[in-house]
Amino acid sequence: MDERFNRWLLPPLLALLFLLIVYQYVSPACPGAACPRRPPASATRRGGDPAEREEEEAAAAGAAEEEEEEEEEEAAAALPRLAAKFPFARGELCRRVRFDMRGRDVIVFLHIQKTGGTTFGRHLVRNIHLEQPCYCRAGQKKCACHRPGGDKDTWLFSRFSTGWSCGLHADWTELTSCVPAAMERRGCAANRTLR
Repeated sequence: MDERFNRWLLPPLLALLFLLIVYQYVSPACPGAACPRRPPASATRRGGDPAEREEEEAAAAGAAEEEEEEEEEEAAAALPRLAAKFPFARGELCRRVRFDMRGRDVIVFLHIQKTGGTTFGRHLVRNIHLEQPCYCRAGQKKCACHRPGGDKDTWLFSRFSTGWSCGLHADWTELTSCVPAAMERRGCAANRTLR
């Protein structure tokens, strides 16, 4: 008798539990203070003049906005203030840099792991529309990115143009000390200027 009872009782209970879980995820419940507040019941019961109702609604909306602002201020005060770890000046973030491809300028691509650097590096050599685009042979990763009118001088120092000339995933300090020497080895002595 107990086995039959358990056999008939367990499926409906599991179905009810499943429905409760589904309802919890699917229902349009509002978390916390994000729900719109309902007007008090006394306001909905009142009849009266439409002008009075509009004034009352405007006053209630103003009071609700003030309450929300106060709640936001309290929540902001409760949170610890985090100081900017790298406070960049607005001038640094918005500066314009002129790149002279025909001159002596070289773009040094700093590859950082797990940030999409491989994809971006590939786009630099394959998908940019330039006066003289990089020449890429089929089946090879490295491309020749020469300046317009030149056959040795390169305008791009990256994994896909010069290879890992400064080592695998070289950081900023390694690149600043290695790039001038690597460019000289490649026969690009005119590119020695650092900015």
